[in-house]
Amino acid sequence: MKPVRLKLSTVDQALPTGASRFWGNPDLPRGFDYPMYKDFEGDDVPYVFVCQLDLSELAQMDTEGVLPHKGLLSFFAKIDHYTGNYFDTDSIGSAISDTDDVRVFYFEDTRDMEQVVLIDDDDIPMAFHEMKIECTMEESMEDHFVMAEPTYREWETWDHPYEDWQILLQIDSCEGSDFALNFMDCGVLDFLIDPADLAARRFDRVRAIVLST
Repeated sequence: MKPVRLKLSTVDQALPTGASRFWGNPDLPRGFDYPMYKDFEGDDVPYVFVCQLDLSELAQMDTEGVLPHKGLLSFFAKIDHYTGNYFDTDSIGSAISDTDDVRVFYFEDTRDMEQVVLIDDDDIPMAFHEMKIECTMEESMEDHFVMAEPTYREWETWDHPYEDWQILLQIDSCEGSDFALNFMDCGVLDFLIDPADLAARRFDRVRAIVLST
């Protein structure tokens, strides 16, 4: 499968349930808990919702069947530090992360999903404004990709034992009306997956790394 670029754009109206989106609030199956992790003090902290992808929009570009051709693939990660919360110490770094630093969910059935909105202590929604995702093979200024090539990696392979792992999703540093996402020095966040896990649809063992050239 050739890399598919994800082109982001602002929206005037709320995106429908199950649509591809960057930021905003995730669509989760009814009764599904928003993913949380424990910080160094033992407190529950929400993972940052990065994006969700309607896989039917990728199907025509995936002639090899690398990804499922229906359903929703949702990405969460410990990246608060890169959104401006510089006191956060749990964020993914320049070494391949543990599996609990990210959460990737594949929902084959999207018929009974609801948007989950996190609010702060003042009842204000915590998410950045949602953005529309367009799947395209066209060039763009930003390097957001599905099944990306490791162009930001400055060495030949990933460290052992991840040598043949693939980049399931790459998110580039970028800015919007209410956010500035900067991975180190204008780098990228790569979600990595074992090819065997990808073939088996085992998205629960994804890891991540931040790269900057």
